[in-house]
Amino acid sequence: MKLFVDNLTNVDFSYLHPQRGLLGESWLVQLVLDGSLNDQGMICDFGIVKKAVKQWFDNCIDHALVVPAGMDNLQVKQADGETSVNWQYPAGGKFYCRSPEQAIVLVDLEQITETSLAQWCRDQLLAIFPDEVKGLEISFVPEAISGAFYQYSHGLQQHDGNCQRIAHGHRSRIEIFLDGQRDTGVEQQWAETYHDIYIGTRDHLVSEPGAEHHYRYEAPQGEFEIRLPAQYCYLIDTETTVEQIACHLAQQVKAEHSDRDVMVRAFEGVGKGAIATA
Repeated sequence: MKLFVDNLTNVDFSYLHPQRGLLGESWLVQLVLDGSLNDQGMICDFGIVKKAVKQWFDNCIDHALVVPAGMDNLQVKQADGETSVNWQYPAGGKFYCRSPEQAIVLVDLEQITETSLAQWCRDQLLAIFPDEVKGLEISFVPEAISGAFYQYSHGLQQHDGNCQRIAHGHRSRIEIFLDGQRDTGVEQQWAETYHDIYIGTRDHLVSEPGAEHHYRYEAPQGEFEIRLPAQYCYLIDTETTVEQIACHLAQQVKAEHSDRDVMVRAFEGVGKGAIATA
């Protein structure tokens, strides 16, 4: 017998890609359990499955920086409750991130893909289920997006939860309306601007940006720091909440189309986001 749960949860996180560098991602989680029936005629109670698996993903993957420990040009240091990561971009430039240890997840992989990370998660998750569960399949599914989207990473210093982590991210749709009509050309322009980007807050800069951006801040979970080449960064004057990103985009589009009414629907991962007008 098998028990399946589609779209059990979704995970928003960032990871290091061997060519693209820091990459924000949002995946839906699909689950299949293989096992024998218990005295209640079930493999496992749906409520137990959902709670246990969602809690595990919330603690281990969601809003974290996931780093494949086997990738080339990578150096990792763990000490005093912190993890630091150094990595060299193929085209030049360096990536550095230092965070409390729970914000950086090291996985025994050479590269993160939907399949490789799902297999790693499966091996960790199997131990939490009762004896009736004999097998487990995990799969990650990106949201089907027909229009423009971008992948970004960021951190929210003032957030009480895991959004405070300086390198977590999202794969997000964007919808831009001019005088009430969607403009796919403007949407694609901003999707390209935000392609594989780190959106940083000016107040978090350690020094004026040059060839690289260097951000650092103190948050409830501890001190966070990140450095990466300027071409992978986009700087705004506010915290990088989805509400502020939507406002920023609306203002920027309005500056280019001053005679038009502008509305922006900016998504933060799957099925949620903010609307701003200008």
